[in-house]
Amino acid sequence: MERPLIAVLLLVGLIIGTGVGSAYARARRGWTDYQAAKKTVPGARRTAWLLIRVVTTKVGVIALLLVGAVAYAAVGSDGEPERAEPSPSATTAPR
Repeated sequence: MERPLIAVLLLVGLIIGTGVGSAYARARRGWTDYQAAKKTVPGARRTAWLLIRVVTTKVGVIALLLVGAVAYAAVGSDGEPERAEPSPSATTAPR
């Protein structure tokens, strides 16, 4: 009667140990992944700010060019300036 009891206790211990061991392995893998992701965050943040700066600079340059083009068009003349026709001069010499 002692052998079946030991076998049952061994089986229960094996099932509980397998469950606890797999949970521990999963927790270790999760912790390792978390630490790796935590180390990459500052680099990713730095890269994101760099890309935002680049895009902002390009948008600013394009906006300045557009404002300059509008200002030039507003101040510039509408085609060629009108030519002044020469006025007839009064001559005093007899013909």
